[in-house]
Amino acid sequence: MGSEAAEECNEFVQCRPFLKWVGGKTQLLPELMSRVPEFSGTYFEPFLGGGALLFMLQPKRAYVTDVNEELVNCYEVVQQQLEALCKDLKQHRYEKDYYYAMRDVDRAPEFKAWTRVQRASRLIYLNKTCFNGLYRVNSKGHFNVPFGKYTNPTILDAENLAACSKALADVTVGAESFLEAEKRMGKGDFVYFDPPYVPLSTTAYFTSYNVNGFDAEMQRELCELCRRLDTRGVKFMLSNSSAPFVLELYKEFKVERVRANRAINSKGEKRGKVDEVIVQNF
Repeated sequence: MGSEAAEECNEFVQCRPFLKWVGGKTQLLPELMSRVPEFSGTYFEPFLGGGALLFMLQPKRAYVTDVNEELVNCYEVVQQQLEALCKDLKQHRYEKDYYYAMRDVDRAPEFKAWTRVQRASRLIYLNKTCFNGLYRVNSKGHFNVPFGKYTNPTILDAENLAACSKALADVTVGAESFLEAEKRMGKGDFVYFDPPYVPLSTTAYFTSYNVNGFDAEMQRELCELCRRLDTRGVKFMLSNSSAPFVLELYKEFKVERVRANRAINSKGEKRGKVDEVIVQNF
């Protein structure tokens, strides 16, 4: 990271993402951090997910967004209501029947009356105990990931949550799409895009991150946004798969292949290192 960017950072807090997230960037952090440019403005991350780069970078000014309202609520609760969240997390149990009761509560009308803290606590619990830490919903927006088999999973990591809360103290979190966040971006800012990846195979297309999915047309819209940002002097970096569709979309920019560990395939022999790309306009 450039010296100017370093000077813009607050006192660094040692922490790690408090949620597991499919496509999370913890494994790729050295590659990403080595490419973060000098910037004098605001850091933007419109596909927040687990926030690995945000927690590693910890810029002085940050505006991070996601279309997943439950995820955004969770970040805000960690940021603003840590004590109440930790208290609520203590009640959860790693039991199969209890898990399915918590998972299916979003089908019931009373779920709409749950507090922000209760919803955030539920999301963290499900994330720590569901299969592979997946976040997936059905066409009605109901969480539908099966129970995961672990050995004594840590549901409440109070120390790391406290550190994350401190790191998020001055971060603005919003429930917005990448297109809605564009209006806030200007010259001197730096944007990191980590959208749902273009599939390398038809069976790899995870379209259920939210109810609307993320299709080829949205990938094109994201590329058009990158072009607009480039003309306005906004620096951006983007991660995606090495699919030919991606290489063609971003051929006018700097595209570098990197190797990343991915473990989301249900068959162990198909997990391992895969090619991904990092796109930059600087």
